Amino acid sequence: MQLGINLGYWGAGMDADNLAVAKEADRLGYAVCWAAEAYGSDAATVLSWVAAQTERMDVGSAIFQIPARQPTMTAMTAATLDSLSGGRFRLGLGVSGPQVSEGWYGVKFDKPLARTREYVEIVRRAMTRERLSYEGAHWTLPLPGGPGKPLKLTVHPEREHIPLYIAAIGPKNLEQTGEIADGALLIFPSADHLEDTAIRHLRAGRAKAGLTMDGFDVCPTVPLALGEDKDVAALADMFRPYTALYVGGMGSRKQNFYNQLAQRMGYEQEAAEIQDKYLAGDKEGAAAAIPHQLIDQTTLLGSVDRIADRMKAYAAAGVTTLTLAPAGFTLDERIAALRAGTDAAERAGVA
Repeated sequence: MQLGINLGYWGAGMDADNLAVAKEADRLGYAVCWAAEAYGSDAATVLSWVAAQTERMDVGSAIFQIPARQPTMTAMTAATLDSLSGGRFRLGLGVSGPQVSEGWYGVKFDKPLARTREYVEIVRRAMTRERLSYEGAHWTLPLPGGPGKPLKLTVHPEREHIPLYIAAIGPKNLEQTGEIADGALLIFPSADHLEDTAIRHLRAGRAKAGLTMDGFDVCPTVPLALGEDKDVAALADMFRPYTALYVGGMGSRKQNFYNQLAQRMGYEQEAAEIQDKYLAGDKEGAAAAIPHQLIDQTTLLGSVDRIADRMKAYAAAGVTTLTLAPAGFTLDERIAALRAGTDAAERAGVA
């Protein structure tokens, strides 16, 4: 099992420290550094900045939002980042959610699975550097009856095949991801539930494509907070606002994929209460309603030994790249958490 790091969103309040954290992750041997985007910072700019000042680890988009870019632009960006980084780019894609897709990009959030499949097909065709033609339900290249003609990508990526990941939560999306992608980006992963909530669906998709899980990267992001085991409850409380935002407010009442995930993990009543309170404007009440166990199952909390035990469970559950989001209010705290991650992986014997 490899380790990765997720810098999250640029502009989230820890920007001045992110480069130092990325450099230390590179020095420690982390495999990949991911950057995110929603409706603030874009991931491509952050990744080019990190890639220019690191030497070994990959840089990855977690995610490039599908409604934000034409698929050919994504292919251009991926090829450019792979070339500039010396073959260290991983392409992560996702449909985002209805509020961002329709509210920020003006793109109707419909048929997300079909759109994702076409998008991936176009990106991969473009990356072959052959002249591109495509006829689908959502994209047609070139447009018929006009002056457009099939074009080919002029940039030479460092590699013929850039690893492609999809952010997936729901069963159908996970199955399709197993079928068409090289890896899955997961969120709120519980080692205890990973087989039922994710792995079996990915495996079904791989089987549909005549493939096994060999070589497929199961890559969840897990927040990490270092401390004493007796303080685990207090450490978990650090992530209550984060969990409440996703389970309670990320999406509409009917289309909140994170809320549905919490329900599939056995927290049906709790997920409903969190969402009710969050959507009613009671964010503190929503955070307080989150069961401690839900946070503890989906984070790495406590001492290096306790974190090592949880890493063993993730590796046993089928995780191949465990991406850490080290918590801390200072650079020293984040660096300490980052180093604890490598120490724990070594103690667990999974690195």
